[in-house]
Amino acid sequence: MKDSLQNNDNTYVVIMAGGAGTRFWPASTEAHPKQFLDILGLGKTLLQMTYERFLPLVPKERIYVVTNRKYEDLVARQLPKLPEDNILGEPSRNNTAPCMAYATYKILDIDPEANIVVASSDHLILKESDFLDRIRIALSFTADHDAICCLGIHPSRPDTGYGYIHFGKDVGSGIHKVVEFKEKPDLETAKEYLDEGNYIWNSGIFIFSGTSMVKALREYAPLICDLLAEVPYNSSEEYQLLEERYPLTPNISIDYAVMESAENIYTLPADIGWSDLGTWGSLHAELQKDEQGNAVQSGKSIIQDANGNLIRVQPGKTVVIRGMNNMIVVDETDALLIFPMDQEQEIKGVVKGL
Repeated sequence: MKDSLQNNDNTYVVIMAGGAGTRFWPASTEAHPKQFLDILGLGKTLLQMTYERFLPLVPKERIYVVTNRKYEDLVARQLPKLPEDNILGEPSRNNTAPCMAYATYKILDIDPEANIVVASSDHLILKESDFLDRIRIALSFTADHDAICCLGIHPSRPDTGYGYIHFGKDVGSGIHKVVEFKEKPDLETAKEYLDEGNYIWNSGIFIFSGTSMVKALREYAPLICDLLAEVPYNSSEEYQLLEERYPLTPNISIDYAVMESAENIYTLPADIGWSDLGTWGSLHAELQKDEQGNAVQSGKSIIQDANGNLIRVQPGKTVVIRGMNNMIVVDETDALLIFPMDQEQEIKGVVKGL
């Protein structure tokens, strides 16, 4: 195993930014998904915030963004200082397992000792210093062990929208062996998880050595390896061979492909002010609200006898709302969404119908 005081020069970050973000329609569209939007109203897109979050950990030369090929130019415009070769374009959307395999193989071709952090481009993390501290602990562990570590989030409520990690004993530095992954539970089960105290939310942030990930993929997702392992990465032939092979990889998440089957899976619980910002409701929970629980983004509003709403309108537009509760109102140039907050999971299906 490598020395636990591994040189930070072997640390790399991979940001996954290829999703369509359909649950944030109509602000998020196929042409301009949510990771490229200033969804929080802070003057920066979610992708830009994620990129900047990792700069204290590694230089820009060791940050990679994996995205769909149609978004390569968009990534380059939003991250002008990121080296062009660090934007990895997927020929097709095949979920997170092929995405992570692609990035891992490419980085290992440059650095066989690579220790890698993989994170989504659209998460909110309020305690960024604490986040990086936890990432460094996990990197030290994976540098010394054949292990794949997932950052876990201490649950603040019995949420049914997240997957859970059942963790076992502490193996040192606050890292725990994973007993099993649990799919999104119903409310009663989620309450039981919180009462038991050894369940945390699955953040989808992974830390591993490149060799450990390749070993796990070879054992549990061999087709992905058969298709991607022999691509001549960082050469003139890479683009064309990926064009041919990548669409043939199975459409499968890293959770299903590796994490739920492998034996060397660990988790590091963290309190970092995390949200995956997966829905309008999760955004509503993070925004500043008035005394009636209404969150208003942009525009001018007059709200009477209304509670718990999320209202996002075009700049310069006035919206008047009365007698409406727990609704999502999103006004874009070419579409208007008015939808019950408690049915927001159905927005994705509605968009497919369009």
